[in-house]
Amino acid sequence: MTQDFLTIEDCSGSQLLAMLDLAQTLKTERAKGIERDSLRGKTLAMIFEKPSTRTRVSFEVAMNELGGRAMVLQKTDLQLGRGETVADTAQVLSRYVHALMLRAHNHATLEELAEYASVPVINGLTNLHHPCQIMADLLTVREHCGSIAGKVVAWVGDGNNVCHSWMQAAVALGFTLRIATPEGFEPSLEMPESEHIIFCVNASEAVRDADVVVTDTWVSMGDDDTLSRRMSFLEYQVNGELMAQAKDSAIFMHCLPAHRGEEVSDDVLDGPQSVVFDEAENRLHAQKAVLLWCMGAM
Repeated sequence: MTQDFLTIEDCSGSQLLAMLDLAQTLKTERAKGIERDSLRGKTLAMIFEKPSTRTRVSFEVAMNELGGRAMVLQKTDLQLGRGETVADTAQVLSRYVHALMLRAHNHATLEELAEYASVPVINGLTNLHHPCQIMADLLTVREHCGSIAGKVVAWVGDGNNVCHSWMQAAVALGFTLRIATPEGFEPSLEMPESEHIIFCVNASEAVRDADVVVTDTWVSMGDDDTLSRRMSFLEYQVNGELMAQAKDSAIFMHCLPAHRGEEVSDDVLDGPQSVVFDEAENRLHAQKAVLLWCMGAM
């Protein structure tokens, strides 16, 4: 059975864990030179409204290594950029390819694509959610910290799309997510109250004795880059002093690209607790599992 992957909530906790297990197996197999052709004859169309490094390269390599093919489609290359509707585009592309991945500005565009497509649709990033990033992040936590259940994850900075996906993951998998954001930059995702999500008054409260510390850029693509915005985040930089309040065994994560000297200091990003490049690599392995799940090939 084929399925969409638009948000973390599209999967049950057990399904998320099964995909993470598969991602770890695929990573181990790749290191041993073991190849799979589970998606031989399948084509993934990737539509980009935003620039991309990790999403584009990891999905393309993932399809190639699973025996399939991936094609990159910029919105400006398509009739979509000249006024063709998302619904019509979805129906046409569904006649050609076996899955669609969209990296879009607005989550509503992704939902419309999924509504009219007859093949699986994967969220490569929208303004509200970034589920593929969280799958890579969860795989990274498992590798460095063991099971995510019972762990404390501290989110420091903007309550953005990545934060939203972390919130959904915390509820699904039963770990604690502490969130510290400047006033006015709280998460906009509406969720039922949960014991697994705690809003903190400052960054120190969130990070104290945490197992994982996560941040992201202060200005995401599409946000207004103003001096007042940047000033609001000054006390939310993850630096050596803040990181020292987490557990000695804590890891630091960032989805990249990072703005050094803004949301994170060089000594943390390049320090021994940083696992950001393991995290970036894990986009490949986690997305292989997502692709196999979406196309019913697990």
